[in-house]
Amino acid sequence: MESLLSLPVIISALELGFIYALVALALFLSYSILNIADLSTDGCFTLGCAVGAQVAIMGHPILALFAAMAAGVCSGYIMAFLQTKLGVESILAGIIVNTGLYTVNLAVMGFSSNLSLFKCDTVYSLCKEFFGSTWYKLIVSIVIVVIACVIIAWFLGTRIGLSIRATGDNPDMVRASSINPGFTITVGLCISGSLTALSGCLIGQYQKTCDINLGTGMVTIALASLIIGETLIGKSSVFRRILGVIVGSCLYRFAIAIALRLHIPAECLKLVSAVIVAIAIASPYLKKRIAFQKKRLAAASARKGGSRTC
Repeated sequence: MESLLSLPVIISALELGFIYALVALALFLSYSILNIADLSTDGCFTLGCAVGAQVAIMGHPILALFAAMAAGVCSGYIMAFLQTKLGVESILAGIIVNTGLYTVNLAVMGFSSNLSLFKCDTVYSLCKEFFGSTWYKLIVSIVIVVIACVIIAWFLGTRIGLSIRATGDNPDMVRASSINPGFTITVGLCISGSLTALSGCLIGQYQKTCDINLGTGMVTIALASLIIGETLIGKSSVFRRILGVIVGSCLYRFAIAIALRLHIPAECLKLVSAVIVAIAIASPYLKKRIAFQKKRLAAASARKGGSRTC
């Protein structure tokens, strides 16, 4: 186990875990809070990476973060517009947006399948001299994710944040309270898109490359991280749920890192990811079934003990 989890492996897993936690946080807003299946995550992630890469190549790596978030807001707005104004179901709206974003991402990348950032500065390289050559990427990722989590936790406690939470629970009640659910859905999906795009931008600067297929399968990875965190940490409060998102994302990256250290072929990593996702999604149900079986066995043994006494 020590060879599987050496210090470089642990640091790398934590770095990626914190960066991908932003996507899981976005899915927390859209899926858990608003009860909307946002399938545009894959394309929005690549969009953030592409926009951020182009801005970073022009010499503005920090501005690239905000440009990527703005692009994510646009993606989230289109997703919300299809649902609230045109009456398109959330799943179909996500598929439509994700399909359209493929061409948009290619256009942003100059109709090239990849971009290289090796010759330009990134937010990580700018902070390298301040934090040292070992921990600088992890520290930058933690700072950005913590800031995002604090802002989201604060926002969900505001009036509009509470309205967004109420929209996911009961849109009819929200409408009866003179609150426009279309507006709250739009705000929620725009914030979700900005977080997804920010994560894509950070990954692009972290890996110093942007690929058109970078976001493939991102929605399932984020969903697995979200469910792992909710299973282990719980859902008793917003703080615990946000903390669970980070923990779940890091644990998922640890699982992938261990799979790589076990020399599993790269062609099989998609299968490994699918198994991890399946286990994560099925774990709450299996947990309930195991608890039910324990109660059933306990009741059966109690009945047997009572019959022997008689």
